[in-house]
Amino acid sequence: MGRSSRVTRLLYLVSHPIQYQAPLLRRIADQSDIDLRVLFERTHPDNRYFDTGFGREVKWDVDLIDGYENAPMAGVDIKREIGRADVIWLHGWQTPRMRSCLRQAKRSGRPVLMRGENCDLAMPDGSGVRGWLKRKFVNKIFKSCDFYLAIGSENRRYYLNRGVPPPQIIDMPYAVDNEAFGNLAKYAKKNRNALREKLGISPTRRVVLFAGKLQSRKNPQLLAKAIASADWAIEEPALIFVGDGESRAELEELAPDAIFTGFVNQTEMPAYYDLADIFVLPSVREPWGLAVNEAMACGTAAIVSDQVGCAADLIDSGNGRIVPAGDQISLSKALVVCLNNSEEMGKAAQQRILQWGFDQDIEGLRAALARAATLT
Repeated sequence: MGRSSRVTRLLYLVSHPIQYQAPLLRRIADQSDIDLRVLFERTHPDNRYFDTGFGREVKWDVDLIDGYENAPMAGVDIKREIGRADVIWLHGWQTPRMRSCLRQAKRSGRPVLMRGENCDLAMPDGSGVRGWLKRKFVNKIFKSCDFYLAIGSENRRYYLNRGVPPPQIIDMPYAVDNEAFGNLAKYAKKNRNALREKLGISPTRRVVLFAGKLQSRKNPQLLAKAIASADWAIEEPALIFVGDGESRAELEELAPDAIFTGFVNQTEMPAYYDLADIFVLPSVREPWGLAVNEAMACGTAAIVSDQVGCAADLIDSGNGRIVPAGDQISLSKALVVCLNNSEEMGKAAQQRILQWGFDQDIEGLRAALARAATLT
């Protein structure tokens, strides 16, 4: 879609500065036809906060708020901010404040765009009275929305299953900064052997990587068991767990030979993706799984469970495998196959993710803004 001569004043409401979104927001702010302003529900001094999933204080080593206009919600008049905008874009509806903003946006008559991570794989409504109440609640939320920015096919299906007409759903893929991750991975290659030496991995040993919060929902325990039970024709691969969380002690007992790095910051992660032959995310009920995007951007093939939201959009037999959630035997077999073809699969993974990036996000956002303009 070409650029319009009209400048759209876009107000984006989101919970907090998010490391994955910051580079996208900078890209949006650079567009001559979009005047972006971002309001955060909460902010953290010096971008430092306690992450309950990691079980520790986190301070990202990438800039989260420079390069685009932003402010905390607590410091502004929300009604006035909404009144100044042409279009309101919200990320989610989980908190009372975000729902209040949604109601105010609807009352203002401004078109409302909604984007979220919801999918039935990860967030089913459930059955009985509780399920009925949840569906009623979501339907009420959706009455205040005009268009929906789908992060992927499972998210699109979530909206369709709740009666949203297809023309109101516009694709805006869930993406990371592919270029930045790819460039950092290229730079890391020259230091790959040094990282191997630091971690105690021999130069020829293959590497399987898990990266993320060490918690039951992500099921790193299954990966440890699958590695141990797989039929390895040659040396068993090294297993690296990057991250921290409630399951670490259990994992250390379950996989005493695995390598545990603890939390690794974002600019350091490409070195671990570059080191790995295969990245694995065996989660149960994972809305998306942006670590998969990161790994693919760094040229690493991925194995994911069929309950990982990104599976249907990003993974195929050429760049990885999708296995049934909780199926240890299937995961063991997939590990053997993928490790034997990891170089070719890694190249295919990188080519696939190049079609799922910020360019596609900007295209989708522009399409949504063009449709929103027809309502005013």
